[in-house]
Amino acid sequence: MDNLFCSDNSRKVGEDIIGSATNYQTYILIECPQPWTSEAFDSKWVPSNLKALVEEVKKARLPIKFLLIANSLSHKVSQTTLLIYQRKEGLGSGYVKQEFSLPNIEDVAAIIKKWLWGKLPVCELETHTTRDILVCAHGSHDRCCARYGSPFYFYASEIISDLHLDNVRIWKSTHFGGHRFAPTAIDLPEGRYYGRFEQDAFKSILTRSGNIECLNEIYRGWGILPPEIQGLERELILRYGWDWFNYKVAGRIVEQSQDKGNILAEISFEKSDGSTYCYRAQLVKDDAKTVELKSSCGAIKESVFTKYTVTSLWEAAEKVVSLQNRTYGNSQIGEVLQEKLTADGRKWTQINMDKYG
Repeated sequence: MDNLFCSDNSRKVGEDIIGSATNYQTYILIECPQPWTSEAFDSKWVPSNLKALVEEVKKARLPIKFLLIANSLSHKVSQTTLLIYQRKEGLGSGYVKQEFSLPNIEDVAAIIKKWLWGKLPVCELETHTTRDILVCAHGSHDRCCARYGSPFYFYASEIISDLHLDNVRIWKSTHFGGHRFAPTAIDLPEGRYYGRFEQDAFKSILTRSGNIECLNEIYRGWGILPPEIQGLERELILRYGWDWFNYKVAGRIVEQSQDKGNILAEISFEKSDGSTYCYRAQLVKDDAKTVELKSSCGAIKESVFTKYTVTSLWEAAEKVVSLQNRTYGNSQIGEVLQEKLTADGRKWTQINMDKYG
């Protein structure tokens, strides 16, 4: 039997974790008690209508990430929390949250269906919660998330309680990538990814204080940016300090070589006082940092993970071009998706929403 723990192996080879945050337009988080099976939506408490809807959305290639979440009370409460986080476009600070409290999990699919077509349900809640932190504890999917993620969830819960952060919720979550960086987490609504969390570093992220250099060890990147340029954003964080987390940011790849070995990247941002800046940087594939290893405990073969180094960074005279990504989840979603998929040369198969009500 292979006794490899992928997280231990990644640490052993000294892999830099930056550039591993995943870019999604929308996160849909569904409270569902554990246990969770390896394929999360095959789990006991997931109703068939929700599983079918998730499968159809995946077939449609919508940029949506579905996750199951739970906390220490999920198996006791008589309602189900549904959270929808949708990314802001252009200069922004992350995602916009919509929260719903439903009588049971069987009602979730119908609410998601209405949301997809822009018919906002009346059960949306206004809450004082300003941050939802997800810790991957999906041990049936990867044993590192059981070995490191589950214990860290409890440590993190105690830290949040000790700091009296009533506006912060902590959740156990199903897999969102990066087993080999366990314990790994997403901080919403910003959408920043972290890994290899230690208790002191977690306190720094919660309070945005302490040694900013800790991000060299724990910061996987910001999910609103392409993975290739997430290292550039880390460079700017180290330059501007914790104030950076209050800025509105946008980024793009301006151009890249055919083999993606050289990239010209651009990040613009707006400070709290309204002043705007634009930086450009040259990113080069770093063969010394690029690693070949197994991405998870259950991986059959090794994968290559390309790493980039910022070789030059300068303030650009011109302003960043606004991002042109479409926003999904409005009343024109059908037309937008038809246009998008047709442009990509693929046929859009319309979801028959009636069977999910």
